[in-house]
Amino acid sequence: MKRILAAVVTLIAAAVTAPTAQAATAQSCSLAPGSVLASGAHNNGGITVGWPPQNVGQPGPIFGVFEPGQVRLSTSFTSDAYSWGATNHGWVVEGDTLYYREYTIDLMNEIMPDGPAELQPVGGGWSNYAAVEVSEFSNRTTAYGLRADGTLFRWSADRWLFKKTGSAPGFSAVKSMALISKTATYDTFLANTRGGALYTIRIPTTSPMKPIVKPVRTRTWQGFEKLVASKCGNYGTLLVGIDKDTRTAHSYAVGRANGTATVINHLSVSGPSFKDPVYFRWGGTPAIDPLNGD
Repeated sequence: MKRILAAVVTLIAAAVTAPTAQAATAQSCSLAPGSVLASGAHNNGGITVGWPPQNVGQPGPIFGVFEPGQVRLSTSFTSDAYSWGATNHGWVVEGDTLYYREYTIDLMNEIMPDGPAELQPVGGGWSNYAAVEVSEFSNRTTAYGLRADGTLFRWSADRWLFKKTGSAPGFSAVKSMALISKTATYDTFLANTRGGALYTIRIPTTSPMKPIVKPVRTRTWQGFEKLVASKCGNYGTLLVGIDKDTRTAHSYAVGRANGTATVINHLSVSGPSFKDPVYFRWGGTPAIDPLNGD
């Protein structure tokens, strides 16, 4: 497989293409949840999710990406595939510092020492952040960080150069956030809270930063420490919720976001193998990595 880093889990999901249950159609969706192991290695997917469950096997970790036990948070990682391997990049929090990480692997999933590689600090002050994500759309790269006091920050990002473009308070109840839409004019997250609610948070690219929050569900979503999402169907999302207490992952087909009328179908549960300290989403290049959940 040429794109060995982004080895995907293929599933047949009841992907929702309109906000009614009757409009649900069978779709083939894929999602490659990645993780940072305690050893510092990158795990590039191959887990079992979806309905019916299909396991494509573990392609194996990529050793030497990070120092053992250092990574606490990770954004999505982008993989640019070539005939000889891939170059991957994303951002991680180690200790109090946010870093931009880029590295290159060959077809054996091993780091190429002479390939493009960077580990550059963006800045300090990140020990009290609960979440970080980056949205890459066309020529726009926008970073988001959720601080422990509930303030959501936004930056214009260029590798290790971040320029603050806004902030908004009021998100202290949020436990995890998954990017489900990115367009030229806004980004949308699906977020669960410690009280069990599920919300969409749409953030226009305009300034001042004014997130638009809508409830999707009011209970039962508090168990997930991490949400990971990918496109499914024309206007849907394949959502995976990872419960670290039970070491399980639940997959859902989520229809186009429409408040409490949003259709959510539970597809499957996998585990108990989900024990890695950090999970994130593997994505493709911005031009071929659409997210259009609302």
